[in-house]
Amino acid sequence: MTKLYELPSPFENETGTVLMLEPSWARAGELRAQLLDESYPKPFVVDDGKSRFLYFNVRLMQSEMSLKTPNELAIRYTQKMMGFLLFHPRPRRIVLIGLGGGSLIKFCYHRMPGTQLTAIELDPNVIALRDTFLVPEDGPRLEVLQADGAEYIEKAEKGIDVLLVDAFDKTGFAPSLANREFFENAFAKLAGNGVLVINLAGEKETYAGLIGEAMHVFDDQVIVISVPDDGNHVLYAFKERYFEPRWRWLHNYAKELRAKFGLDFPAFVQKMERSTKLGLARREALRGR
Repeated sequence: MTKLYELPSPFENETGTVLMLEPSWARAGELRAQLLDESYPKPFVVDDGKSRFLYFNVRLMQSEMSLKTPNELAIRYTQKMMGFLLFHPRPRRIVLIGLGGGSLIKFCYHRMPGTQLTAIELDPNVIALRDTFLVPEDGPRLEVLQADGAEYIEKAEKGIDVLLVDAFDKTGFAPSLANREFFENAFAKLAGNGVLVINLAGEKETYAGLIGEAMHVFDDQVIVISVPDDGNHVLYAFKERYFEPRWRWLHNYAKELRAKFGLDFPAFVQKMERSTKLGLARREALRGR
């Protein structure tokens, strides 16, 4: 495990210890000042004795890991991103863009033993913290690569069953992914019934255009649900031609998935169905103008 520099948290609202990718001879006063004025250039971890949190700055918490249950999904939006299992319950190949603290990749690794997993992370300093968040070592089922997510998808082999995107930097959603070219490449590389899932965070105006691009490329086969607890939205885009959810069946199947994975799939389905019906009503209203 990488030896990290430890510093008592200088933040009023985040108590505990700050863990940093710094040598033992680093100056605590300088690091404390950089953390407080948000000029510190690397990701860092806050450990409060119960959980570990990954930050780019103290206003933007990226990941949370419970020390008692390190392989569970502590943050609500990550749970909702697993909603793809309603439509693709046995994916053979999952690609994740944006490793963060590894919550999604760990959950899939431990709960879905038949799935091949690839995580793409642009920032080598995030990858350097993988041991701190107990991300398993690379092996036959798991590969963590340092690369640009958009470039990786452009060159990737076809046949990705699920593409998860949770990619942020200090300023927000990764800019190389917020364009039509990325969505077109993602569509091309997904399997015939593949699903794209994106975590959307920040002000809704900043990603409204991104939702429009997804709608265009995926022929309106897109569902967006809110995550009020976290202030996020989760977007699901479906490649399957003539995608028509069987809602009654999905409500029943959600109970099976809840029993298997311990996540509130029945609530996820309710939100998806409501969002879909609202979207259809809006489109009908626009056509009727």
